[in-house]
Amino acid sequence: MSDCGCDKARRDLEEYLRNEVCNTEHTEIREHLENCQSCKDEALVATTLTEVIARACRETAPEELREQVFARLKVAQASSH
Repeated sequence: MSDCGCDKARRDLEEYLRNEVCNTEHTEIREHLENCQSCKDEALVATTLTEVIARACRETAPEELREQVFARLKVAQASSH
C-alpha cells in the first residue's frame, strides 16, 4: 500500500468522487481514505453535499413562484430593449 497523503487526497477529492482520476490515483486515494478518519470525514461531507444539491436541483418550484419569476423576467427583458 502506498499512502498518497492528506494533501493529495484532499486536493484530488472532488475528482476522485466523480471517478475522474486514473486507476492508480483512485486506488491510492481510496486506501488513504480507508486509513485516515479526517479525510474520510471530509469525503463524506463532500458526498453528502453533492447529493443534497443534486436532489434540490431535481425539485420543481411551486407554480405561483415560477409565474412570478417569468413575469419579472419579461419586465426586465422589455426594459432592456
